[in-house]
Amino acid sequence: MSGYPPPPPGPVGVGRRLEEAIELIEMELRHAISYVNDAVIPQVRSESISAMRKVSDTLRNLADKMESQSKGPRS
Repeated sequence: MSGYPPPPPGPVGVGRRLEEAIELIEMELRHAISYVNDAVIPQVRSESISAMRKVSDTLRNLADKMESQSKGPRS
């Protein structure tokens, strides 16, 4: 059984229940958006910056290795 009382008869009761449900959905969406903006986006940004730095270091090392091989003795 539901903990909610039954809606009053007629379209007015159903309409009011729909309005309440929409308000609850909108409130939950605002909380979800706030969480994404405050927690998820900064974490993703931080991890992306770290990953780009690691890729940059790897590419720099590869370029250095290729450069040193091209300057080495040729047979």
